Amino acid sequence: MPKLLIATDAWRPQINGVVRSIEHLVRDLEAFGIEVDILSPAEFRTLPMPGYPEIRLALATPGQIARRIAQSAPDFIQIATEGPIGMLARRAAAKHNGYTSSYHTRFPEYVSARLPIPESWMYAIMRRFHNSARGCFVATESLRRELAGKGFTKLHIWSRGVDTDLFNPGHAAPFELPGPVFLHVGRMAVEKNVETFLKMELPGSKLVVGDGPQLAYFRDRYPEVVFTGAKSGRELAELYAMGDVFVFPSRTDTFGLVLLEALASGVPVAAYPVTGPTDIIGDSRAGILDEDLRSAALACLDLSGSDARARALDFSWQACARQFVDALHASYGLPVSESGISR
Repeated sequence: MPKLLIATDAWRPQINGVVRSIEHLVRDLEAFGIEVDILSPAEFRTLPMPGYPEIRLALATPGQIARRIAQSAPDFIQIATEGPIGMLARRAAAKHNGYTSSYHTRFPEYVSARLPIPESWMYAIMRRFHNSARGCFVATESLRRELAGKGFTKLHIWSRGVDTDLFNPGHAAPFELPGPVFLHVGRMAVEKNVETFLKMELPGSKLVVGDGPQLAYFRDRYPEVVFTGAKSGRELAELYAMGDVFVFPSRTDTFGLVLLEALASGVPVAAYPVTGPTDIIGDSRAGILDEDLRSAALACLDLSGSDARARALDFSWQACARQFVDALHASYGLPVSESGISR
């Protein structure tokens, strides 16, 4: 059975789109006869990321990462993040059969939102990192075009899915709120632009789910908003089902798993016409994309929850795993059998 090693700086107990994407990939690759080994910060001493303490950075050495990869003896190496583990795994992979990478996060935008570092400098680093891979996997066609325009090469589509059994409109509300309920789920961090939503004048109630460095500040400044903190599983699904409109103010996400979870819950999406929402909503009746986000949110009240749900059914984790296998095949130039990747 071929073995895939995934090197990632984002892993449990973190709750984010990168972690959830990897978790689903690991589960579904079993159907393709592929063994998966995870190399994560859990194996090393860590320190909190400055300004984002819930993210732990691995204090690994080049020798530790090289020995760990050698012990695993993988047939393929997938580097999911550009953090300490990702950077060190990239060095070690040169002694094996190369690696593939994923572009999950807009680090240039995230860094420049916090520090006086030009995005162009960070894009040069990211370009060097990903272009030295056998292939770079991106979630959407619009992101592929954008990165190609910035000089990124060997780009392959690896989309995302949603659990439509867990996320559905049938859950009973855990508590009552005056309607309509405008919902947001995500990290409370500057790059997510959450405050744009919080400032909006909207009827009914605002319900916000998620944790992050700005949560305490938001709770203090916007006492009329219901903040639940981070939730998962059925608790999260029940909160999604409370929504009448899902408001997504981010301009920096490369996909937005929360969009699919909202749609699967029968909640139309209001978002900016940017990468992620453009690819997911498209020309469907599942949401409204507009530079005037408030107008989009109000317009969504006239949309059908059944149309939102129908759009979510177009996305499955099993199909995403098939895309990943195909992209891995294309990157390594190896044949693909019906059950998986041959050595």
